[in-house]
Amino acid sequence: MSAKLTKLIETQGWVLADGATGTNLFNMGLESGDAPELWNENEPGKIEALYKGAVDAGSDLFLTNTFGGNASRLKLHGAEKRARELSRMAAEIARDVADASGRDVIVAGSVGPTGDIMAPMGTLTHETAVEMFHEQAEGLKEGGADVLWLETISAAEEFKAAAEGFARADMPWCGTMSFDTAGRTMMGITAPQLARLVERLPNPPLAFGANCGVGASDLLRTVLGFADDAKRPIIAKGNAGIPKYHDGHIHYDGTPELMAEYAVLARDAGATIVGGCCGTTPDHLLKMRAALEETPKGSAPTLDAIEAALGGFSSASDGTDGPAPERQRRGRRRTAA
Repeated sequence: MSAKLTKLIETQGWVLADGATGTNLFNMGLESGDAPELWNENEPGKIEALYKGAVDAGSDLFLTNTFGGNASRLKLHGAEKRARELSRMAAEIARDVADASGRDVIVAGSVGPTGDIMAPMGTLTHETAVEMFHEQAEGLKEGGADVLWLETISAAEEFKAAAEGFARADMPWCGTMSFDTAGRTMMGITAPQLARLVERLPNPPLAFGANCGVGASDLLRTVLGFADDAKRPIIAKGNAGIPKYHDGHIHYDGTPELMAEYAVLARDAGATIVGGCCGTTPDHLLKMRAALEETPKGSAPTLDAIEAALGGFSSASDGTDGPAPERQRRGRRRTAA
């Protein structure tokens, strides 16, 4: 996969990733509270359509439907013993879609957080976390994933455990954190701290960056924060605007045109792999692809330019100018892009 990714970067200068998983599955009929991973078995045609939507819109890389596919999250649905199997199923469907595309498309095996708080703050031990990540990695590997894709992580300890689990599976990987708390992750990590962390890992990722969070503007500010310390490709996978409640449903207010502007700004800010997260549909991806192809690379945008194009920031700080916000325990959250 590293050779395939290198080729794409060398020929294009950037790689377009996919959009949302959860948003698009909800549009296909997934109910709130259901486990999307069970659709890998029960609704394979819809999972194929999810993947094909991204590929047909121009994505060079797309994620499998396995964000919550670890034993801890699947336990909520009585499927904790099926983590490896369900991950394999998702990757097998993805492999078929990628191979039928007629071009080089990378299958990235999505791995989300366990949903538990790691010791010493919580009860999840390093050893247990490593084994959960390893189990899921093996399933994705068996199904034909090119690379593992760790996403929406908030704690350095969980990032490290995943890296160790992936090493046991002998799989290359990429990793992103979600900077959704005044420029930091929920557990207090800043952008520069993540950039330094990945270089200290015995099994570092091929690329690293940010996903999800509280809006495209904030995510691009985080990408700029990686720049001084980044020694490998940067990932930007921002939400399509801000979520708003309307007629009983959550909608994201980012238009395809806004996400096209975001894609170009993300590339200019230093991101090599650019995609969307929550709210991002194939319609958004089509505009993002066209914008990346048609707009020459420019200089890194200023914060004022980002705000003018995409809207204001959720906080005045990027998290690097003071102590971390007080850490709080949160219940398990079930979000799948």
